[in-house]
Amino acid sequence: MKFSWKTLLLWSLPVLVVFFFLWQGFLVPTTETNNNIANSRMTYGRFLEYIDMGWVKKVDIYDNGHTAIIEAIGPELGNRIQKIRVELPANASELITKLRQAQIDIDAHPNKNNNIIWNIIGNLFFPVLLIGGLALLFRKSNNGTSGPGQAMSFGKSKALFQMEAKTGILFDDVAGIDEAKEEFQEVVTFLKQPDSFTAVGAKIPKGVLLIGPPGTGKTLLAKAIAGEANVPFFSISGSEFVEMFVGVGASRVRDLFKKAKENAPCIVFIDEIDAVGRQRGTGIGGGNDEREQTLNQLLTEMDGFEGNTGVIVIAATNRADILDAALLRPGRFDRQVMVDIPDLNGRLAILKVHTKNKKIDSDVSIQTIARRTPGFSGADLANLLNEAAILTVRKRKEAITIAELDASIDRVVAGMEGTPLINSKSKRLIAYHEIGHAIVGTLLEHHDPVQKVTLIPRGQAKGLTWFTPGEDQTLISKSQILSRIMAALGGRVAEEVIFGNTEVTTGASNDLQQVTSIARQMVTRFGMSIIGPLSLESEDGNPFLGKNFTNNNEYSDEIAVNIDKQVQHIVYQCYKKVIEIIKNNRVVIDKLVDILTEQETIEGTKLEEIISQYTIIPQKNVYFK
Repeated sequence: MKFSWKTLLLWSLPVLVVFFFLWQGFLVPTTETNNNIANSRMTYGRFLEYIDMGWVKKVDIYDNGHTAIIEAIGPELGNRIQKIRVELPANASELITKLRQAQIDIDAHPNKNNNIIWNIIGNLFFPVLLIGGLALLFRKSNNGTSGPGQAMSFGKSKALFQMEAKTGILFDDVAGIDEAKEEFQEVVTFLKQPDSFTAVGAKIPKGVLLIGPPGTGKTLLAKAIAGEANVPFFSISGSEFVEMFVGVGASRVRDLFKKAKENAPCIVFIDEIDAVGRQRGTGIGGGNDEREQTLNQLLTEMDGFEGNTGVIVIAATNRADILDAALLRPGRFDRQVMVDIPDLNGRLAILKVHTKNKKIDSDVSIQTIARRTPGFSGADLANLLNEAAILTVRKRKEAITIAELDASIDRVVAGMEGTPLINSKSKRLIAYHEIGHAIVGTLLEHHDPVQKVTLIPRGQAKGLTWFTPGEDQTLISKSQILSRIMAALGGRVAEEVIFGNTEVTTGASNDLQQVTSIARQMVTRFGMSIIGPLSLESEDGNPFLGKNFTNNNEYSDEIAVNIDKQVQHIVYQCYKKVIEIIKNNRVVIDKLVDILTEQETIEGTKLEEIISQYTIIPQKNVYFK
């Protein structure tokens, strides 16, 4: 955070005020502090009696004759000189005469003029300090800078503005999203050479919406656009528009587009636009007036009566399903660019970008790492390599090897490595459970091949069986779905066959949830049952996103009973086949459990080699054509 002497003065203002009052109370000299040298007090009448008895030796007069400090000696005072304070009356003119007659030493002490100076300074200090602080507050608020003065500038846009955005990122630094790059390269060309487009009547697009899961590179792509375009660039988050005061967000939108039009052609990037662009009128009891007014103003600025000639709005979100329909129509966001999870070639390109500044062992194949990480986003791959680099330093190696990369993949997917299990009954039971998954997945033709089986705990799992999923996960056949149900049941069935029904454990709870969910989707969403090709259920609606409040199924009670029967039938048929597979391969299962208990990890190739000695492994036909 950057400080200046003005900011320091503003924050030190309360301290100075407290110091002022302390100074007024303790530091300014007063008459009482000067006179507070007497140990005791005496009445004026008793003072006159002391004079008559000749006990008073000296009198010092203060406060213009209102106070006297006497030095007296006598039997009542223990025959020693003591200083006593006496308050004198206003009409004690005869006192001086009496003191002179008694030949007592008299000394008068007039008030010093320093008190007047201190009082003047004290009375002027606080008003001057207060006026100066307020003037500085208003000056900072008018300049629109950050700090306490920002309370006076709610309606000002908080967008980060760069006349020539130097983000340090170009299109060459963005990999794995080639289709999105092509779309934006055309936008950059339009900004640099608009004549080539306007010559044939083409208009500059008003808005481009980046849609995709988190971590796929939407914000990174916006930074690359800023670095390539060399035009003024405004960057702001959608949440910065909305405040607790109604009308502030709309004012900030107006201010943002006013600045953008003054610097056109330019780019306005709004990150996480779903914070301000949600559907209007959603939720129970209506929507948020402040957010809706902000959205209305944004819609008007993007395509209203005035228009925004030369201003390209780029927005990013991973929740396009909740955006308002008016925001997505042509004329506002003309283009919607999908930034999806990268495929094999995309992951390979991303890994090459992130390995440029890392020391990788020559034996490591980037192609192999790309094949082992299906479903990883760009952020996941960057985190994977960073975890591998940290692990390399921890092991005091000079370069990242395949061992660190394997461990990092396991950590990213399943969590931190736990304490290895001791050789006990629980360890052997978990070994049978995991081998049950692995043997069923290996012997099913349409299931993904096994990558490895391990007893090393990670996260909440005491053991894990890793499968290598196919590249195309968008189209899945019925045989593949059934194979996944049977492989998920393999662990529970292995426990039952080996140890009996009374010794089964809770380790299969997540497997059974997955099995039930998949089977129900087959019946109600995919039309893969005797009920027929009907979609009977959809994803649960959210009332706060403008969806239905109640999830009323549009089918009769009889259909509901049939759905439950079909789900049960599918799971039961798979369950019987798994029991058959486990019983027919008991010998190889015991062999694999012995090896797994001893070594704690079996790689997929070693697993298939051992299984092939006892039975025939079908040729995998994973991909649905």
